[in-house]
Amino acid sequence: MLSNKSIAFKLTLVITLCSTCIFASLLGYNYYRSRLVLRKELVRNARNLTMASVNRIETVLTAVTKVAEGVARSLENTRPTREELSSLLRSTLAENPEIYGCGAAFDPHATGPDSHPYITYFQRDHGRIVYAPDDTLNYLQKDWYQISRETGKKEWTEPYYEGNVLMATCSVPFYETTDGARRLKGVAFSNVSLDWLTELVASIKVLKNGYAFLISRYGTIVTHPDRAMIMNVTIFGFAEAAKDPTLRELGRKMIKGGSDFIPFTNLKGVKCWVYYAPIPSTGWSLAVVFPETELLDQVKTLSLTGALIGLGGIMLLTMAVVLIARSITFPLKTLAGATTAIARGDFDVELPPVSTQDEVGKLADAFAAMKSSLKEYIKRLTETTAAKERIESELRIARDIQRDFLPRTFPPFPDRQEFELYAVMEPAKEVAGDFYDFFFVDDTHLCFVIADVSGKGVPAALFMAMSLTLIKATARYGLPPEEILCRVNNVLARENDSCMFVTAFLGILDTESGEVIYANGGHNPPLHLKHGGGVAWLARSGSLMVGVMEDAPYRCERILLEPGDCLFLYTDGVNEAINAREEAFSNDRLERRLRALQGYEIKDVVFGIMADVRAFTGEAPQFDDITMMVIQYRGE
Repeated sequence: MLSNKSIAFKLTLVITLCSTCIFASLLGYNYYRSRLVLRKELVRNARNLTMASVNRIETVLTAVTKVAEGVARSLENTRPTREELSSLLRSTLAENPEIYGCGAAFDPHATGPDSHPYITYFQRDHGRIVYAPDDTLNYLQKDWYQISRETGKKEWTEPYYEGNVLMATCSVPFYETTDGARRLKGVAFSNVSLDWLTELVASIKVLKNGYAFLISRYGTIVTHPDRAMIMNVTIFGFAEAAKDPTLRELGRKMIKGGSDFIPFTNLKGVKCWVYYAPIPSTGWSLAVVFPETELLDQVKTLSLTGALIGLGGIMLLTMAVVLIARSITFPLKTLAGATTAIARGDFDVELPPVSTQDEVGKLADAFAAMKSSLKEYIKRLTETTAAKERIESELRIARDIQRDFLPRTFPPFPDRQEFELYAVMEPAKEVAGDFYDFFFVDDTHLCFVIADVSGKGVPAALFMAMSLTLIKATARYGLPPEEILCRVNNVLARENDSCMFVTAFLGILDTESGEVIYANGGHNPPLHLKHGGGVAWLARSGSLMVGVMEDAPYRCERILLEPGDCLFLYTDGVNEAINAREEAFSNDRLERRLRALQGYEIKDVVFGIMADVRAFTGEAPQFDDITMMVIQYRGE
C-alpha cells in the first residue's frame, strides 16, 4: 500500500516517524535520568531534614535526661534533708524551662533516716513552680519508677497523658553504698511536656502534602497530623487494619532503630516515600513522608513541557518537510506528466518552468534538452526511415530487374534433347554481383557463362549488368571463349577508375559432339561429373580476372563430355561459405557432396548442394552470393 503513495507522503511519514521516535527516546531517557537524579537528591535532602529534626528533638530530650541524672547524682553523693531536696528540685526546675516537672521518689527498702518511702515533686502550673505532694505512694506502681528500678539505668517511659498534657518521663535510679554494699535508694525523674514535640514535628513541611510522624519504641503514634491518632493507635494496628505488610515491616524497622528511605502506601492509598531515623535517647523513631506524586511533579511537569515543545517542534518539522517535499515533488510530478505526454509522441508539450538551479532545476533542464534532442532525433529518424524505405523499394526494383537479366525458365530449351541445364543464383544482399547466362551462338553451339563481380551492393550489380551485356554482345559474333573474354576485359579495364573486376568462366558446348571449349578468367574451376562415376576438377587456367588489366591473355581449353557427363559451375559463395565456427565449406566438402549426388537429376544436384551449404552455415550470416549451374550432356 505504501508503494502506491507519493514521494512527498513517504518522505513526510518517514521523517515524522523518525523524529518522533528520536524525540520520544530522548524524552524517556531524560525522564528516567531525572527521576534518578531527583531521587538521589531527595534521599540526601530527606536525610538532612530528618536528621535535623531528630537532632532538635534529641537536644531537648538530652537536657531532660541530664536533669534527672543530675538530681540522681546529687542524691547519691549527699544526704539532703527534705527541705534541701525541695530547694534542689525547685532550683533545677527553675533553671530548665523545657522541663515540665522533676522529682525524687525514695524506695521503701532504703535504709537510713529517710528509709520510709516518699516522693518530692515540683511541676509548672501556669508559669509558676508548685509543689505537688503525693502521699498515696501510687508512684511505686508507675512505669517510670518500676522500669528504672528494675533495669538499674536511665529509662524513658512511653508517652502518656497527665490530665490533658501529653508527657514523657525520664527516670534515673540512684543508690547508696553502706559497708561496701550498693543498694537502691530511689529514682530521680523529670517530666517533659510533649506539646512542643508535637508542634516541632508538625512544623516539618514536606512539599505540599508531606508530613512527619513520631512513634514510640513500641510503635505508638506520638505525633501525627491527624491528632485523633496520637496515643490511640500503633503503626502495627494500622498495618493490620490496612492488611499492609509493607507498613508492618516499616514499623519493625523503625522500632529497631534503623534508618532508610523506602517507598510505601499510606492509609489513604497514596504512594509515598518515607525516610525514618531513630531518636537515640528515647528509642523513638521519626518518619518524614514524601508523596510520590509531588516528588515527581516537577519531573512530570518538565517532561510534559518538553513533550509539548517537542510535539510543537515535530509539527513544525512536519510542515517544513511537507512544504519542501511538495516543492521538490510538484515539479517532478509535472515533469512525469510531461514525460508521459512525450512518451505518447507529443513532443510539443510544455515542460513546467523551474527557476531554481538545484537538482530539480537541473533535471528540468535535462528534460528540456532531452525533449529537443528526442524531437530532432525522431524527425531525423522519420526522414531516414522514409529514405531507407525508398532505397529499399528501389533496391527491390533493382533486384527484380537484375533477376530479369538472368534466365530463370527451366528447362530453357525444351525442344533440345542433347543437353540439360539448370542454374540458380541466391544473392547475399538486395542485389547481387554474381550472374550466369546461356544462349545459342548458332544452332549447335551453346555459350554459357558464370561470373562473380568483386564487391557487393549496387556498384557490383551495375558492374555485373555491364559485364553480362558485354559478354553476351561479344559472344554473338561467334568468337572463341578466350577472344570473348579478351575483348570484354579490354572494355572493362579501360577507364576502370573503380578498379572493379569480375571472375568469369565462359564455355561453348558443341551439342553434337559434346566438346566444350572454354576460357577461365580467374574463376573457380568447375567440376566434371562423369557419367560412369567420378568427379574431376578442371585445371586452373592461371589467367587474370576480367577487367583488371587491358590486353590480358586468356587461354582456350577443351574437354569432351560423354553422354551423361555434367559440368558443375559455381561461385565462391559455395565453397567459401562460413559457419559459426569460422569454418569454410571448402572444395573437399563440395567434391564429396557431388560424389554423393551423382546419378540425381541436375536440379536435385543444385538443390542438394544448396541444402548442404545452408545446413553447414546454420544461423551464421553470409556475405557472398551463391550461384550454381549444372550442364549435362545427353548426346544425340
